[in-house]
Amino acid sequence: MKKWVKKSIVIMVAFLTFGLITPTHEIWEAFDYNPSNRASIGPDQGTGTALAAAPDDTQIVQTEIQQDPVNYNALLLDAAKEQSYIKFGTKIGPKISNEFDAIIFPKMEEAIEMTVAGLDDSSLASLTISERPSGNYGEKIFNIINNETGNDLIRFHVRTEKRPQEGYYYNFHYHSAEDNFMAHYNLGDIYWEKNTPPKWLS
Repeated sequence: MKKWVKKSIVIMVAFLTFGLITPTHEIWEAFDYNPSNRASIGPDQGTGTALAAAPDDTQIVQTEIQQDPVNYNALLLDAAKEQSYIKFGTKIGPKISNEFDAIIFPKMEEAIEMTVAGLDDSSLASLTISERPSGNYGEKIFNIINNETGNDLIRFHVRTEKRPQEGYYYNFHYHSAEDNFMAHYNLGDIYWEKNTPPKWLS
């Protein structure tokens, strides 16, 4: 077999497999000693036949990669909801879950999406959600953190408020790194009742 045909096949196999598979000597022996293989390649147009199949194979690989991108926004939102319910615990969670899902969480989603809107995939991939909501009557639900810098981008809190003649409310809000966490961005309130609510995480 001509050297340029062998080189072309090596390059084609390396390209199609992204260098993970390299042709062995057994391939060359099969082509050198089997006349039917030699005939299928042909003396002058061997690379034409081999390369004709290359675009289709490459297209299939690229299509599979494009169909399965990582959706970092969805991962953040799933983790945000999970951490919220961890904070609520088994005593508060069942009582406020419907209102949280219908009123508070959609606004939480909007705040997260606005915060990460300008980030590319590599920056999104470096974001994580803190995994320790505060217990007792602490406000912290979770923070979104940039792992590369160690800085918070946004902090979500819930404050227990006692209002005269009404009872207890949960005030959901967040603070943003854009204003150095000074402003209080309201997400909404959920009514508990007149009796003192349980502690978080209980």
